[in-house]
Amino acid sequence: MIKVKAYAAQSATSALQPFQLERRSPRPDDVVIEIAYCGVCHSDIHTARSEWGPTSYPFVPGHEIVGRVIGLGKKVKRFKAGDLVGVGCFVDSCGKCPSCKSHEEQFCQGHTVFTYNSVELDGKTPTFGGYASQITVKDKYVLKIKKGLALERVAPLLCAGITTYSPLKRYGVKKGKKVGVVGLGGLGHMAVKLAKAMGAEVTVFSTSPNKELDAKKLGAKKFVLSSTPENFELHAGKLDLIIDTVSANHDFSPYLSTLKIGGIHVLVGAPPEPNQVAAMALIYGRKHLAGSLIGGIKETQEMLDFCARKKVLADIELISAGEINEAYERTIKGQVKYRFVIDAKTF
Repeated sequence: MIKVKAYAAQSATSALQPFQLERRSPRPDDVVIEIAYCGVCHSDIHTARSEWGPTSYPFVPGHEIVGRVIGLGKKVKRFKAGDLVGVGCFVDSCGKCPSCKSHEEQFCQGHTVFTYNSVELDGKTPTFGGYASQITVKDKYVLKIKKGLALERVAPLLCAGITTYSPLKRYGVKKGKKVGVVGLGGLGHMAVKLAKAMGAEVTVFSTSPNKELDAKKLGAKKFVLSSTPENFELHAGKLDLIIDTVSANHDFSPYLSTLKIGGIHVLVGAPPEPNQVAAMALIYGRKHLAGSLIGGIKETQEMLDFCARKKVLADIELISAGEINEAYERTIKGQVKYRFVIDAKTF
C-alpha cells in the first residue's frame, strides 16, 4: 500500500482537513500518478455536504486530476514513467455491458466506479478522489495529455470540459449554429469557449450584469440579463441549443422560449431540489428538454485532443490545499473566475 497525503471531510458539516489515506500498490494493469493539480468542481461541494444523497465519510473529493506517471503495472503498455496524464469522474466500470461496449462507461449497467464516494468493483473498497498527492488507477481509465499545455488549466477539462463538450458534439454544434449558455461559472465558461471553438454564435444568460464583459471576452456574441423577464422576448425562437449549467432551482420556461422549433435545452447542472417545467413551454415549438452526464473515456480523450488543438483551456485561480474551505464558500457565491484548482504540492 502507498501512504498518501490528502484533504477530507469527516461529516456533512465539517470543514475539510488534512488526512492520510492508503492507495493500493499497482496491480498489473494499474498506473500510479503523482498528482500535480486538481480542480474544484461544484459536485465536490454537493457531495461533501451530502446534498445529492448519502455520502460515505471520511470523504476525499476531486475528479479533475492531472499529473505525471510515477509507477506502472507490468502489463501496462500505453504509458511510461513521466507521461502527463489525467483522471476524470470515474476510474472503473464492468467493461461488459452495452454501455461500456459503446464507450459510455459513465452509464455502466453493472457498476460505474466513480472517482470518489463510490466503491470498487469488489463492492466494498471505498474510492477517494484527487485532493491528494497520488492516485492509483487502472490504465484503461487514464487519459493522455499533450505536452506544452498549462497543466493547472487542463485539470478542469476532466469534468467541466467533457460535461459541456459532450452535448455540444452530440447535437451537432458547428459554424452557423446558435448556442445559449445558462450560467457563467466553471461549467458555463467552458461551454462558451468550446461552442465558440466549434464555430457557433454564443449567447450567455446570467443573473449577474457584471459578467457581460467577461462573457464577451470568453467568446460570446450576445449577453442576456436573465433576471429581467422582458429580455427573453428579444431572443424568442433564435437558438438551436441551450447548455444549462445552473445548479440551483430555476424556471426552464423562459429559456425554452428562446429555442427554435425543435430546439434542445440540455441540463448539465444538477440542483439539489427538483425543478418544474410548464408542459406548454415544450409543446409549443416541439422543444426538447434533455440531460447529459460527462462522457466516456473515448470521448473524454477526444475532448482533450480537441482542446489541445484549439488551445481551449479553463480560466482558473490556483490555490493551496489549506485554502480549500474558503474556496468552497467563494464557489457557492460565484466568486471565482472560473475554476479553483489546487496545487497538489501543498497537501
